[in-house]
Amino acid sequence: MLMLTTAQLRRALFLLVGFHILIICVSNYLVQLPFQLFGYHTTWGAFSFPFVYLATDLTVRIFGQQAARSIILKAMIPALMISYVMGVMFHQGSFQGADSLAQWNTFVFRIAFASFAAYLIGQLMDIKVFARIRASRSWWVAPAASTLVGNLVDTLVFFSIAFYASSDSFMAANWPEIATVDYGFKLIVSLGLFLPAYGVLLKVLQDKILRANPQESIS
Repeated sequence: MLMLTTAQLRRALFLLVGFHILIICVSNYLVQLPFQLFGYHTTWGAFSFPFVYLATDLTVRIFGQQAARSIILKAMIPALMISYVMGVMFHQGSFQGADSLAQWNTFVFRIAFASFAAYLIGQLMDIKVFARIRASRSWWVAPAASTLVGNLVDTLVFFSIAFYASSDSFMAANWPEIATVDYGFKLIVSLGLFLPAYGVLLKVLQDKILRANPQESIS
């Protein structure tokens, strides 16, 4: 774990919370945009959400489990609210205008709430798996295993809550296939980009954290 001043720790947590919220909101928008790849139904959200797991694993490795859980708890409510607003205003990829917020959108709220539940459960599972095996295996085993388990839990929880018996007939009929394909693509993205993304995120995080005032000490 890094030895950081109080200011640097606050800055790190702020940056990581913001990153989590950004990825969740972008993914909740992109999951409304299904397409076919190699004949399989999937969504663009499968290619963005895995970066949350990279950020979580980096957090556990650098700051420990407590900081990672703190980030999840701080990010989930703002992410739920912002995801709903974005989902209503940009429903199925089309800008609906600010007036669309005057009417309650159950379909979009199901997606936002499903993301809330899946994020909370999946991320806590990811942290638990990562922390349990990080000290007893090669450095890559813990993040790889936590990614496999966390993404599986997240995908099952999200798609079952968001699209089971949904008012969107296409998603209601195809969500099991889409969930399976999404999980596969999440693993490809997570594991295929794991090393370079890990290094890039770590460097960016360290550079931005260390800009804080080094004179303060950790309380």
